[in-house]
This record gives sequence, structure tokens and C-alpha cells, in this order.
Amino acid sequence: MTGHGPRTPGAASGPSPSVPAEAERTAAETLRTLAEAEHAAAEAARDAKVTVRELAEVADLAAVSRLLRSVWRSEPGNGPVPSELLRAMTVAGNYVSGAFDGDGGELLGACFGFFGAPAHGSLHSHITGVLPAGLGRGLGLALKLHQRAWALRRGADTISWTFDPLVCRNAHFNLAKLGARPVRYVPDFYGPLHDGINGAGATDRLLVDWDLTGAAGPGSRAPVDAAALRAGGAVPALSAGAGGRPVTGADDGPVLLVAVPPDIEELRRTDPELGRAWRPAVREVLGGLMAEGAEVTGFDRAGWYVVERKRDS
Repeated sequence: MTGHGPRTPGAASGPSPSVPAEAERTAAETLRTLAEAEHAAAEAARDAKVTVRELAEVADLAAVSRLLRSVWRSEPGNGPVPSELLRAMTVAGNYVSGAFDGDGGELLGACFGFFGAPAHGSLHSHITGVLPAGLGRGLGLALKLHQRAWALRRGADTISWTFDPLVCRNAHFNLAKLGARPVRYVPDFYGPLHDGINGAGATDRLLVDWDLTGAAGPGSRAPVDAAALRAGGAVPALSAGAGGRPVTGADDGPVLLVAVPPDIEELRRTDPELGRAWRPAVREVLGGLMAEGAEVTGFDRAGWYVVERKRDS
């Protein structure tokens, strides 16, 4: 009888990969992801004709605070982020960046985020703003891709942030262009803000997660065609009726469409009552569907969220 050592119950019979080899592969994939992220960030900055860099000096942070106060048209002394908070956050290792015109001219945009739990595993991007002079050039993309590369260099694999689900252009940018994934609808996230953008109304927000290392990423989602989805059986759970008022529809299909106004900010200026009517409607329909476990899977820039119910396995 040929003698072999006792076999451990349940052990695999073939050779297993060595731990060092697995670690080397993981390290190589991490470096490749980081290199791709840094290249994408540099390309976006070049296309937008800006220089994006991390900021930490007092004068730069004061300029960021002033820029954000201007973008949000805040009341005097009540800007979104005071410069002293930005200073403390950068000293603690968090993220503040600015996008400067050309090779270092006027500050046109800024972005601020801080780490959350688990420690340094996820960055929460609190605010990103661009002055009117920088709109239409791709500054938002340049700032977000710079933030993505910065976070990856520090070992984070996710960035989260919130946005107003009524703002059509932000929904398209966050979901379609960046590939972020909505995870929760949060009613009145901040409470009243009393600024020139939010007014005194409820500050409902969609919380999104952006996977920095997986397949989902900038430009990874195929364009959404709500008309084609409707032709294929998708059901409008919320749409714009006569005069642009929100109209609730059926919500019993596996694929549902939820409308938002094409420009809620303009609507709030020209017809405040109609603008206010959309908040509770979207909260009830989109928020209600997400609370039930339905998933937002896309956004048509014409103003439709695509929501899918989970199929029973």
C-alpha cells in the first residue's frame, strides 16, 4: 500500500494559487485602474481647457468658499462651506480641488469631499460647483475624474454624493455620464437651505454610489431611450400632464418611468407653484418605488428615470 499523508476533509485535489501570486495580480489590477483613472482625468482637464489641482492653502480655500457662495447665491455669511472648515478638512487628509482656466488663470470650479466609514474606504463628495463662465466646457467631468483618481490613490473604492432628483441635467450627468448608482431617496436631506437655488423648500436628495474600481464607470452606461422603452411596455408611473403638472400613473409594471421637468430651476423662477408641485409627486412615486426595493437603472436626458422592480428568483 502506497503511503500518502492523510487528506484534509473537503480539501481541493489540485494545486491552489499561491497567496503571493494572488496579491501580485491584485496589485497589478489596482495600478492599472489607477493609471487609467489618472489618464482619463488628464484628458478631461485638457478637453475642458483647465488645470485641476488639489488645494490646501488658506488663500485658495477662501477662493473656493467664495466661488461656492456665488454659485449657490447664498445669503451673506451663509455660504455652503466656510473656508475655515475647508482648511480643517484638508489638514485631516480630505479632498478640496479647484479647476483653473487654462494653465492657472481664474478659478472656475471647485469640489470638496471627505472620507466616511469604513475608514478611508469611501469618500463622500459633499459639493461641486462651477461658475457661469465655466459652464458648457466639461469642468464638472474634469473635477469628478480628478476626484476619482485622487480617491483611488488613497485606497478608496467608492465615492458617494447626493443630488436633487428634480434637476434633469444633474441626473443625466451623474447616472448616464459618470455611471453612478442611486441607492436611496432621502426626503429633506439638509432641511431648508435658503439659497438662490434651493429656496426655502424641502431638500429631497438621491444618494448615489460611484464604484471606482468595477466595470461601471464614466461612459459605461448605454444611452436610455424612454420612448423605445414605452413602446416595449414600460409604464409611466409619473408624467407631465396638461400645463406641465405632474400626473401619477400606474405602477404595476416591471419597468417604470418617472418624469421630472426639463428645467426645474427655470420653472421655480417662472411658475413657483408648479415648481413646488413636482417635489411631493417625485417623492411619492420615485421615493416610494425605491423604498419598496425597486432600482433606478438609467436616465433619459429628456427627463425620465428608468426604474426596475427586482424579479423574483
